[in-house]
Amino acid sequence: MQLITDIAHFHPSKESVLTIGTFDGIHVGHQRIIAQVVATAKAQGLTPTLLTFFPHPRMVLDPSSPIALIQTIEERAQLLESYGIEQLVIQPFNKEFAALSAQDYVQNLLVEKLRARVVIIGYDHRFGKGRAAGIEELKAFGTQYHFQVEEIPVQEVDSCSVSSTKIRHALTEGDIQTATHYLGYPFSLAGKVVHGQKLGRTLGYPTANLQVESPYKIIPKIGVYAVYSIIAGKKVYGMLSIGKNPTIEGKGESIEVHFFDFEGDLYGREIRLYFIDFIRDEIKFDSLEALKAQLKKDEDNCKLLIVNCVSY
Repeated sequence: MQLITDIAHFHPSKESVLTIGTFDGIHVGHQRIIAQVVATAKAQGLTPTLLTFFPHPRMVLDPSSPIALIQTIEERAQLLESYGIEQLVIQPFNKEFAALSAQDYVQNLLVEKLRARVVIIGYDHRFGKGRAAGIEELKAFGTQYHFQVEEIPVQEVDSCSVSSTKIRHALTEGDIQTATHYLGYPFSLAGKVVHGQKLGRTLGYPTANLQVESPYKIIPKIGVYAVYSIIAGKKVYGMLSIGKNPTIEGKGESIEVHFFDFEGDLYGREIRLYFIDFIRDEIKFDSLEALKAQLKKDEDNCKLLIVNCVSY
């Protein structure tokens, strides 16, 4: 897949089948649109192309209302490539871009730069300054500039009953099963393994402390989760703690995972954790012994869950 971050110097060799949007999470509704883009492009000998925006428009237009994203832009790109998108155009979203008229947006970006022959878009897509233009205006521009507009019907979009907002809400509530159902794949979190206080070793549960570098990546609800990772080509299961560690004085917030049946040095490596399910809320214990006893229960519960979720 070709990743385009500098549209000014992009000169595609072929016309495109184009879809447009933030596509955060690339959930099952998004996947329907992408499948249609890829199929149409293949049938017509065109390039399946997706135009997305970063930062998320809400970050620019409504900075007082912060938003955490389901995916980093790198995660989004990797998944889109796996679904068959051949050109991913990342348009920097700023106030200057937001002020473009609908006419300039279509003529300069969609037609001249991206060579759109077919634009496949949801029924509620808005564009141009103040989001003034919609699907009818886009169809009129299509007639003017000789590209076809295919509208995803409201019934097809709504039949999914899914949105990025719903997925974010599920993750902040620890509802991993709903998030997985909406996404069509497990939510994941990646980061570099860094040194911690190494207290887990004294409790019999050595952990890898994860440092998530992206400031806008959503972190699920505080608590304990069953997870897995792929390490040296092997699926390794474990239990993850996201929390403030109220039992241990001075430890502070952390994201740390204990892997079952694994030995090895992970320091400095980046690992990705795939979420299976939520186990419990964070608890403050009266002693380290009480914490250790609870960790054993967590381990047993995670392993039982993993046995029953072999499809992961």
